[in-house]
Amino acid sequence: MSVTVRVPAKVNVQLAVGAARPDGFHDLANVFLAVGLYDEITVTPAGELRVTCEGPDADQVPLDRTNLAARAAIALAERYGRIPDVHVHIAKDIPVAGGMAGGSADGAGALVACDALWGTGASREELLDICAELGSDVPFSLVGGAALGIGRGEQLTPLEVGGTFHWVFAMAGRGLSTPAVFREFDRLGEGTDIPEPVASQELLAALAKGDPDALAAAVSNDLQPAALSLFPELAGTLATGRAAGALAALVSGSGPTTAFLVRDPESAAAVAQALVASGTCRTVRTASGPAPGATVVGR
Repeated sequence: MSVTVRVPAKVNVQLAVGAARPDGFHDLANVFLAVGLYDEITVTPAGELRVTCEGPDADQVPLDRTNLAARAAIALAERYGRIPDVHVHIAKDIPVAGGMAGGSADGAGALVACDALWGTGASREELLDICAELGSDVPFSLVGGAALGIGRGEQLTPLEVGGTFHWVFAMAGRGLSTPAVFREFDRLGEGTDIPEPVASQELLAALAKGDPDALAAAVSNDLQPAALSLFPELAGTLATGRAAGALAALVSGSGPTTAFLVRDPESAAAVAQALVASGTCRTVRTASGPAPGATVVGR
């Protein structure tokens, strides 16, 4: 028997970041939107825990116990007194190291898949608790749709979305370290009064109405200046997308993926074509959201 779970990528339509806490983390107001780029995680009983991966940039995915999918299997097994002897296979379609929570998605997917395979019957609250232990973005990968994350981003409140939003994503030629981006955020903010992060009411209203123009006027990312400081070439990618007709352009999360909100699929195709022709990015993908969270799609 095996179980396959499909799990989506995310874009941060708002990422408000507070000052560094004593524990080194930052309080966030993080508005997540799941989008239709998916990884599929298949777990099968095996003689020992092992991880394999296929798909774009699969060679960049760790296959040891540092992989979030492996860690998820171990965490669930420990709670239920099991040995995590499973083969976890990851079919990647979410960009690797792209700020779209691909690793977090794999963790959530493996957790749901192992729960189904082993019949542990863990409650939603238990699964979310394990997700929060694994990482700040993992709970949202489980939930999907749209949500406001506070704390480190792991304390979620589901949000209403009144329509479909269309996006173009441009993947950069190299990666960005999330810890490095936060360190640069701290460096750039030295000596300034950093306000407490709060969700934009205008942005939440735009999501609820399904209004792309209102959403475009409200999107924001407090980490964008830090990402641009470390990776100045991203400014050219953002400018190209805007010039091609994107309603809004921003760095997705800590980057280096850049995200472009567009009005419809036709606009997405035009922006994607312009980005490819510009040579300012490595690859381009289009997707729409909201998308469902981790879902069992095969047994």
